[in-house]
Amino acid sequence: MAAAADAARPATGADKRRVLFASLIGTTIEFFDFYIYATAAVLVFPHLFFPPGDPASATLQSFATFALAFIARPFGSALFGHFGDRVGRKATLVAALLTMGISTVVIGLLPTYAQVGVAAPLLLALCRLGQGVGLGGEWGGAVLLATENAPPGKRAWYGMFPQLGAPIGFLLSTGVFLALTHFMSDEAFLAWGWRIPFLASAVLVLVGLWVRLRITETPDFQKALEQGERVRLPMASVLREHPGRLLAGMLSLVATFVLFYLMTVFALSWGTSKLGYSREHFLLLQMLGVLFFAFTIPLAALYADRFGRRNAMLAATVLIIAFGFAFAPLLESGSDWGVLAFLGLGLGAMGLTYGPCGTILAEMFPTAVRYTGASLAFNLAGILGASPAPYIATRLGERFGLQSVGWYLAAMGGLTLLALLTVRRDSPGS
Repeated sequence: MAAAADAARPATGADKRRVLFASLIGTTIEFFDFYIYATAAVLVFPHLFFPPGDPASATLQSFATFALAFIARPFGSALFGHFGDRVGRKATLVAALLTMGISTVVIGLLPTYAQVGVAAPLLLALCRLGQGVGLGGEWGGAVLLATENAPPGKRAWYGMFPQLGAPIGFLLSTGVFLALTHFMSDEAFLAWGWRIPFLASAVLVLVGLWVRLRITETPDFQKALEQGERVRLPMASVLREHPGRLLAGMLSLVATFVLFYLMTVFALSWGTSKLGYSREHFLLLQMLGVLFFAFTIPLAALYADRFGRRNAMLAATVLIIAFGFAFAPLLESGSDWGVLAFLGLGLGAMGLTYGPCGTILAEMFPTAVRYTGASLAFNLAGILGASPAPYIATRLGERFGLQSVGWYLAAMGGLTLLALLTVRRDSPGS
């Protein structure tokens, strides 16, 4: 009775702020954890967690553990999506946050190869799998927490708060590693300094738990409970009854993921290995570029609420295709201003597509399977778009020149454009 009364009580301004912060903190932790692991996979893990003697082999093994999270994320979508659609958004988000947070903090406590031998990379891989499972359930729940609490006409605006976690997480993680490498010697950094970002993640997790334990269930899920709309196996229902929506949702985000990983992982690798930039210099330029990412996310949400989510995504995808043809000239301009323009335009376009993408995915599935459907579409798009993007781009760039990487991006944008045209048109202001 008390839970029902809380659900029926009109939401206050404090309730709405708490919901938005609860959705934002999880995705901030998600991207913070992703970037600290990605950085450590290059700078730390090959030296400390794998057999010495062959640096190239150790680096490849380190990248293999990095890729484990992408494999695990769809399993996390299925697992947490099942309970999110059956038990509720709130409890499932708490469990996803704990799974992700504990796995990250434990990485900061792991013994090295010199201490425990082959158990070190195995423990690292196990923690990375835990991260992936937790991340697979985090994003979809955070988006639903925001969009299912949104008042009329502000669904995209509410839905963009979880998306802001991407630039915030990037700025936090990059800032931490820049500070550590600047103020610490290489010996101290490898000895213990690298553990600081992983252990510091515990603070974000505790804040996230404190906020999420104080929120109530979303109105949409409460209504589904009252009307008896829950399904026994949400995953089976999505695959059996909504395969077209799942495919369209996945392809609608392919260009988003390709662009994101080209602007971050590939650009950093190419800039430092081919263009002569130091890692610290290029990371500083990327941090400036990420400000454009953060700025365009709310702009896209405002546009999406006024003119429709699908229209906003279509316009952003056209800009991504156009950016593909400016990709090489800007990155190879030979000046900081040219590279900054490259990063600002690319990450700005990323914000325009990333802002409304969570809302459009949530609206594609009925409430009873929304957690599972949206999470699965998002994470499958990550596997299809993100996982091979740095590798494909590197091979294309080395064999055919950097302009071919821009053509690859434009082609993926064309695929996304076709997928978006199949998505049901939404009503502006709804």
